Amino acid sequence: MESTKKPHPTLLNRELSWLTFNERVLQEAQNPEVPLLERIKFMAIFSSNLDEYFKVRVATLRRLEKLKKKTRAKLGDDPTQQLHDLLQEVGRQQQEFGETFRNQIMPELRRQHIHLVSEHDLTDEQKTWVHEYFQRNVQDLLSPIILDDNLHHLFLKDQSVYLTLLLSEPVKQKKHEDEERVIVLELPTKRHGGRFVQLPDEGEEHYVMFLDDVVRCCVRTLFPSYRRVQVNAIKLSRDAELDIQEEVSGNLMAKIKSSLQKRETGYPARLLYDPAMPKQVLKAMMQKTGIGKEELVEGSRYHNFRDFFGFPGLGQPELKYPDFPPLPHPTLPRTAGKMLDAIAERDHLLNLPYQSFDYVTRFLNEAATDPFVTSISVTLYRVAQKSEVAKALLKATKNGKQVTVVVELKARFDEESNIHWAEKLQKAGANVIFGIPELKVHSKLALVSRTEEGQNRLYAYLSTGNFNEVTSQIYADHGLFTTNPHLTKEVGQVFGYFLDRQPRSFEYLLVAPFELRDKLNALIDREIKLAKAGKEAYIILKLNALQDERMILKLYEASQAGVRIELLIRGISCLIPGEPGQSENIQQRGMVDRYLEHARVYVFGNNGEEKVYVSSADWMARNLDRRVEVAFPILDPVVKAEVRHLLDLQRQDNVKSRDWHNHFLGQEDPTAPKIRAQFATYEYLKSLGKKKKPTAVKH
Repeated sequence: MESTKKPHPTLLNRELSWLTFNERVLQEAQNPEVPLLERIKFMAIFSSNLDEYFKVRVATLRRLEKLKKKTRAKLGDDPTQQLHDLLQEVGRQQQEFGETFRNQIMPELRRQHIHLVSEHDLTDEQKTWVHEYFQRNVQDLLSPIILDDNLHHLFLKDQSVYLTLLLSEPVKQKKHEDEERVIVLELPTKRHGGRFVQLPDEGEEHYVMFLDDVVRCCVRTLFPSYRRVQVNAIKLSRDAELDIQEEVSGNLMAKIKSSLQKRETGYPARLLYDPAMPKQVLKAMMQKTGIGKEELVEGSRYHNFRDFFGFPGLGQPELKYPDFPPLPHPTLPRTAGKMLDAIAERDHLLNLPYQSFDYVTRFLNEAATDPFVTSISVTLYRVAQKSEVAKALLKATKNGKQVTVVVELKARFDEESNIHWAEKLQKAGANVIFGIPELKVHSKLALVSRTEEGQNRLYAYLSTGNFNEVTSQIYADHGLFTTNPHLTKEVGQVFGYFLDRQPRSFEYLLVAPFELRDKLNALIDREIKLAKAGKEAYIILKLNALQDERMILKLYEASQAGVRIELLIRGISCLIPGEPGQSENIQQRGMVDRYLEHARVYVFGNNGEEKVYVSSADWMARNLDRRVEVAFPILDPVVKAEVRHLLDLQRQDNVKSRDWHNHFLGQEDPTAPKIRAQFATYEYLKSLGKKKKPTAVKH
């Protein structure tokens, strides 16, 4: 008898979905319509993303491989098969990456009179200059290590480029000398001040050289007793996961510090090597480092393409995107000392990076010096090294304000900066809370309490982006300034949870891990009910990632009920749209452009009374169940209209949007007017600044 059980709905593998996202980044590097130096930057982003992927995701799968068979069986997906599949795709993408660099980027550089030359391309005059440069600026930075019997173990630093040297054909061989020697040295990129050396221009021709090739050109002068020196590059990526036991007691900061030190010596996740490297050299490297075949990944002549972030501009601004100077905000004051008054009057939406993050630091600085402000509370997830936000909080503490700062010490790769500012704030007298055991605090909240006419009034800033001045210049985020008591009171309840660890319930905010999942399900169920009643029902979701299986199954259920669903997913998406009987009412697109889309927006039709939420949370299991996240409703009708208009621009994008197969959507109708959402967003916000201020909606 045939089984009547329905087949399990199809989901995409998370790892391969992430690689699909990174391929969209590579597509930007391949796009001839993107300015050349920006294409190079996308090469760097692709490489940097892949480095982090190996340090985190691949390293995690390697850990899972080492579990016992019975334990592995409980995981569902076989980590060994996943590793095999993703490494195959990585190999394909890396081959495509190399071809892009050789066959597209390099020829285009030459057409723009920029020559990225190797040691083989130099004229006699340039060779002389390079040798002088090497002796003056590089030679003393090199520390060669001989791989011989006296060396029992070789430690390679995480994410550093090393050069291996095979010395052969000795000039005068003595009995005690080997015919060949293997030497390794670290490429001194940081101490040198960058990966590239700019040679003297010749007319309008510019010449740039990898530091690697400067060493290749001159390294024989360091070993005059050998006629031949073959140079190849390697790079090691180490496991970046921190081993931290989540405990209520104990010093979490001390544990993080200890784990950070271990990260530098973490288990090898990948050894990239030059395929031209002699076998005996690779064998020697494996023996001395203890790295096995499973960690070997064939690379190319050059590694660490993320160093292309530092590629010289050469005074050619036309090879970059046109400047988008931060726009003045249409309803926030342009002069100091007026932020609190403006926020008291009405809600304001801040759109980063189109409008300046300075409005946030001005808000905090004004609160720090205002004599009527009694307290300031902030969540800090990723703090800039030179944080103006942290400095404002220090000022507030000095001025006698009660300052509460929730610092997430487990924000991957930002732990050191977070620890630095946490210690400074603690010493200044702030109440510093180091997150919540077993949860990450990923919400982006600030709350200011001010005494006005004998009453306590709350001012809040709720955002999708971090309190970080550096990332605010490249991450596209929304932030809301408000004194709406429905919202500010509940923001205060979130901070209350950080203090007493007692879960709360909320009427307006959707807060994980308490109610966010359940309330999202209820909102979806409402659309399902409307669809079944023959009414218009729709959901629009803009996310960085959609991975949570239960939420995906809920979206499939809604699709099958007739709910129209639009997904704008920048990164991972494990949902498969357009499947008959499963997801035929779901459309999905993803966009990669000059700014990194970071805002999350949830829209529910709600029978004509649309509900719009802006959030710090993606729809991943970790965000819904293991993090403190906040989705906040946009209640002000003027601000709601602005959020929807900006979202609609992204829905209409036919220049930078791709479907889930990474096919450009603009190719469907070449005659349609071109809409590039990020450029259109800038122009729209620019036009708002020229219009009369909207009517205030007072609370």
